Amino acid sequence: MKHQGKSIKKSKVNKLKKIGLLILQVKLLLFCSLKILPVKATTSEPVLSIIYTQTNANQWTGITNRLQATGVKYCVISLDNIKSAADLGDRPVVFLPNVENLTPTVAIALEEWMSKGGRLIASGAVGSLSTPGVRQLLQTLLGGYWGFSLESPQNLQLAPAKTQAWVSQNSLIGKVHGGVVVPNNVAARAVAVWDAKDRPAAVLTTERSTLLGWRWGVDTVSPSKIDAAWLQAALNRHADISSGYIAKVAGGSPNCYTSVEAASKDRDNTATAPANTFQPSDEAIDQLQQAVNLKVEPNSNAPISHNEAIALQQQLENLINRVESANLAAAAYNGDFQATKERQAQLASTKTNTALLDLNQSLTQVRATAKNLPQLIANKQYAQARSSWLQAKAALWQLFPLDRRLAQPEIRAIWLDRGTIVRARSEKGLAQIFDRLAQAGINTVFFETVNAGYTIYPSHVAPQQNPLIRGWDPLAAAVKLAHERNMELHAWVWTFAAGNQRHNQILNIKPDYPGPILDAFPDWAGYDQRGQMIPLGQGKPFLDPANPQARQYLLRLYEEIVTRYKVDGLQLDYIRYPFQDEAAGRTYGYGQAARRQFQQLTGVDPVNISPSQKELWQKWTQFRTEQVNSFVAQVSQQLRSKRSNLILSAAVFPLKEQERIQKIQQHWEVWAKRGDVDLIIPMTYAQDTFSFERLAQPWIASSKIGSALLVPGIRLLSLPTIGTFDQIQLVRDLPISGYALFAAENFHNDLQKVFSRTQGREKATPIEPTPLRQPFQTAAARYAVLLGEWKFVRQNRQLRLPATVISEFNTQAEVLQDALNQLAAKPNTSKLQAAKASIVRFQSQFRTWMRLQALDNPYQVRVWENRLATIERLLRYGERTAER
Repeated sequence: MKHQGKSIKKSKVNKLKKIGLLILQVKLLLFCSLKILPVKATTSEPVLSIIYTQTNANQWTGITNRLQATGVKYCVISLDNIKSAADLGDRPVVFLPNVENLTPTVAIALEEWMSKGGRLIASGAVGSLSTPGVRQLLQTLLGGYWGFSLESPQNLQLAPAKTQAWVSQNSLIGKVHGGVVVPNNVAARAVAVWDAKDRPAAVLTTERSTLLGWRWGVDTVSPSKIDAAWLQAALNRHADISSGYIAKVAGGSPNCYTSVEAASKDRDNTATAPANTFQPSDEAIDQLQQAVNLKVEPNSNAPISHNEAIALQQQLENLINRVESANLAAAAYNGDFQATKERQAQLASTKTNTALLDLNQSLTQVRATAKNLPQLIANKQYAQARSSWLQAKAALWQLFPLDRRLAQPEIRAIWLDRGTIVRARSEKGLAQIFDRLAQAGINTVFFETVNAGYTIYPSHVAPQQNPLIRGWDPLAAAVKLAHERNMELHAWVWTFAAGNQRHNQILNIKPDYPGPILDAFPDWAGYDQRGQMIPLGQGKPFLDPANPQARQYLLRLYEEIVTRYKVDGLQLDYIRYPFQDEAAGRTYGYGQAARRQFQQLTGVDPVNISPSQKELWQKWTQFRTEQVNSFVAQVSQQLRSKRSNLILSAAVFPLKEQERIQKIQQHWEVWAKRGDVDLIIPMTYAQDTFSFERLAQPWIASSKIGSALLVPGIRLLSLPTIGTFDQIQLVRDLPISGYALFAAENFHNDLQKVFSRTQGREKATPIEPTPLRQPFQTAAARYAVLLGEWKFVRQNRQLRLPATVISEFNTQAEVLQDALNQLAAKPNTSKLQAAKASIVRFQSQFRTWMRLQALDNPYQVRVWENRLATIERLLRYGERTAER
């Protein structure tokens, strides 16, 4: 029996050896057929982190079986464990297999992790059940989104365009039951398509991501061979696993769990640790953004109201107009489009004419879609209406001329945030950031100099330099680097906000730490009606604007900045009280000094009054508003006595005037009209151009800001590259002189490429003037661009001027050009008055001259009128600043 037992064991061993050998042969054959090198045997490091969540739990067995078949080492991360970028690990690639619901915390962590070098693979309807803001951010990270499922399995094929080497294997094609992925990013590339009508995209890639248009790891969806082939190809592309060297993502956790159970156990252990219950917010910024957003949910069959229908149609029509306006600007600047019928016949075989015909054909198709929308909605075909609208929008975005220069002289500003400065680590690292910005045509940098009560530089006035900065002076380096690149550097300072609980988390200090100023001088603090320094639901304590010592401290600090450093300007941020809601009983401003002063004025302690006492409450609101107004006036007077050419700006809320005064006591119209500030930047942050225009339009058309310039703020977070360009194109079509981007930490490579081509600096050409410093030269340069457009349109027989007015139009246009050029060459009072008179006379006649043109293209005529208005505003701004 013993010998028989040994014989049986020996037989089993032989069988196991044969099975092992067979498996090895199969793997070798698989890898050979893929023409992809497997991970080297010497590579023991995991290359992949895979995310487990409730939405892919029932698919997990299939997912892990396929992973194990590839032979790739991986770590498991539970979605519930992700609180920051570090939690995504230090492996070079994260895989989101069919993860349909992500929280904002996870999405933001993912963005930060990718900015440090991490790469993302996703499959299926990734993020489709998430909030709109999360979906927008994921679209930016992936270059597109899951549009809709296909009704039946389709053949997966490689894209017919020139294919990259990493997707040249036959094992990547086959029958799969997936869905259409929709690109919304200029850098997104469809490397595989479905063998269906119009060949919709099946796999999208960007430099940092791969999006697979099917639910990976599900047997009823795709064969295991195809799943393994695509994952292996994507890993070879993103992690270069064939080299045997596995890169690490800086700051990522090295912890690696090989099973869901281990990852879940880690979550359970984490849950027992003391929880940070504070949920920081951006106060009203995100609320305001969500309140105005035009949301179009794909596949939704919810009813569309009459007003929504009008908005949808209007947005498409406006987008068509912006596309045409951008193409006209690019054509006039580059002289590369010929639009006459005669020239079309002559150039029928040229690429230029083909591009023009394609543009006109595409615009005709989209116009038809816009025209058909009301009928679809009237027939209650709501899902089809939304689908048509989204497809038309995507098609229009692809028609923007992103490969040619089209920008004219303007303010192109960006906020360079503390986090980006800290990550730079040195002047050398900061230089790389400034190089990227300069190449992209950015000419103004708002450099975060005072944040949460800390200075970015070693100060003799402030209690403490930011602890995240060690051994160097970022402000000194930034001024030098900006000026070497002919850029302006403005010190961006938090004014009354004196601390930040988010910053406390980064520093690993107690959440209720009020910041170094209020820690040293607690009597300077403001309070809400409950006596709390930090208002409910917010994360920042504020100084009491009525406190004389606090005001003097800030004035000394700002004077130090503008006298020790050759900054071009100072920008006031948080120049207000915290956000309040009277109806909810949340009010603020009850600092010791404020209460004492108001009681001296009225005989009443403000803590004892309520909004129902209208007369007293209005006095209390006026008192607090005046504290902010008077401080801005003090800053202006004191700093300009030291530096007369200093530019002062303010980042402000775009709420309605009276609502803003009641909620945050910020009356910036007063500062602008008095001349206390030169530049107003409303934070008009929105996720779509329609909403952006709704926020910006009232202030652009306002007559209450005197001769100050106004440029709207554009928030890059969650905004796709073409969406950013679209908002900037709207800015260029309105009567304003530029834009400001928030912030540098979201200024990714795709944006830089588009900006470099469309507004970047050109070699062998003079540095263009900027509105803030050379308003008269900018006015002349912008008018020259306008003349170029008129000449181009006239040469192509698209300018409908009656024969009786052509001569007068040309004469007056030349008179205005001569007046502006003379003023730009050698400004003086008489030349300024002549230019002002000339522009007013020209504007008054322009609408009459363009009467017929406005019948054909009213939008473009309005754009030209807006550009004339911008020139007139530049003259007014230049007149005021010349007086200083």
